[in-house]
Amino acid sequence: MITQRSSGVLLHPTSLPGPYGIGELGAHARHFVDWLAQAGQQSWQVMPLGPTGYGDSPYQAFSAFAGNPYLIDLTTLREEGLLQDSDFDAVPVFEAGRVDFGLQYVWRTQMLNRAYAHFAAGAGAHLKADFEAFKADEADWLDDYALFMALKDAHGGLPWNAWEPGTRDREPEALARAREQLTPTTERVKFIQFLFFRQWRALREYARERGVQIIGDIPIFVAMDSSDAWANREQFFFDDQGQPTVVAGVPPDYFSATGQLWGNPLYRWDVMERDGFEWWIERFRGSLKLYDIIRIDHFRGFAAYWEIPFPAETAIHGRWVPAPGHALLEAVRRALGDMPIIAEDLGVITPDVEKLRDDFGLPGMAVLQFAFGGGDFSVNDFLPHNLRANQVVYTGTHDNDTSRGWWQHADEQERRNFRLYTHSDPTEETFAWQLTEMALGSRANLAVVPLQDLLNLGSEARMNFPGTTGPHNWTWRYPAADLRPDLAARLRELTERTGRVER
Repeated sequence: MITQRSSGVLLHPTSLPGPYGIGELGAHARHFVDWLAQAGQQSWQVMPLGPTGYGDSPYQAFSAFAGNPYLIDLTTLREEGLLQDSDFDAVPVFEAGRVDFGLQYVWRTQMLNRAYAHFAAGAGAHLKADFEAFKADEADWLDDYALFMALKDAHGGLPWNAWEPGTRDREPEALARAREQLTPTTERVKFIQFLFFRQWRALREYARERGVQIIGDIPIFVAMDSSDAWANREQFFFDDQGQPTVVAGVPPDYFSATGQLWGNPLYRWDVMERDGFEWWIERFRGSLKLYDIIRIDHFRGFAAYWEIPFPAETAIHGRWVPAPGHALLEAVRRALGDMPIIAEDLGVITPDVEKLRDDFGLPGMAVLQFAFGGGDFSVNDFLPHNLRANQVVYTGTHDNDTSRGWWQHADEQERRNFRLYTHSDPTEETFAWQLTEMALGSRANLAVVPLQDLLNLGSEARMNFPGTTGPHNWTWRYPAADLRPDLAARLRELTERTGRVER
């Protein structure tokens, strides 16, 4: 339960500025934390931090436990002696304001491989003991992940269900042979994970010292092509060849007339329940190593999930199937105690979802961009006067247009409803800040605003178009100069005025 009024900013680390084409966990990340503290913000919300694959979505990671190597700060590696000046002789020209994930995959992978080669040759000797301790502490997931990535590399990037049957089906002899043959690769993968976690923990501690907590995501489902699915195949609906029989998605909604076909494998909840939800307990435990507050993405899937027969072209022909959310959350609570959780309860929300959320005292979410649609909009649950204290309010999320872009593209009914509700007539220049004022002024104890809205950016800065794999998804970055002191001062004044920071 969220009991204190506060506010924060939503920004994925890939969107940070920096010299090497993508946000990193170094100086610019620390500068962002400093800016948040100056602005009176107590939370930094990020999206999942896992290693991304095809489509570059942080919600489709190769592991539910691993970190994204793209975020490792290369300048820090150079300072620690893991990279040499000569390693930077052929730095590519990166596009300003956008992440080129294809270029990152090639160039940054080469840089991290060089860092490991230098380490294996004796550089960074002071890290050796910490690396060995990391491997031992994280072995439960790290060993499977490292072998998965090594096998994936050996198979030219093919998904695990396209490997030869021995490794696909995890036959003991095949795995033993692979471990022996691929040891150099698995050690490199483990070392790169060590670098990520070392830098992330340092950044999280830096934030904690400045009164900033990290809010991070648990996507309810895992990717089809992930070490989680490969190593825990019996806990998912797969056939004998490793093909899913049913997959995840959502029915038609605000975002899509045909629904969203996510394609994630679905859990065999009966199997998970028999072993006390051990995999889920470990997943929450791992998330607590990354975040101070956990946001469960698609929380409604713990009450019931949309099951789509595989294969399918759209998500239309699915069905709702009950899930054992109460038993799961009880098991997690018994193992880990009361945890700071936000339930993402957007979309098709039914009484069973609300009951599950409320039985555990979890705050749900509200998005102000959704508050002004329809005819009799006065009954809309997302209007500021209808919000609850134990709730998190957003102007928009990573799946929405920016607020300026939303106002530019809103239909006349939505514009009319907003004007009636606020007794105002905003312009493109003023709307995003007005919505920010409404969020922080609401009764919801936690208000979160995407950085794009604070910067008053249009649709060109949108982070994601749900249900698509377009070339601009997940790629937006802000220039360092945009993080201005006067904006921090303006946000701090609003935060103090709305009772969300101690004066």
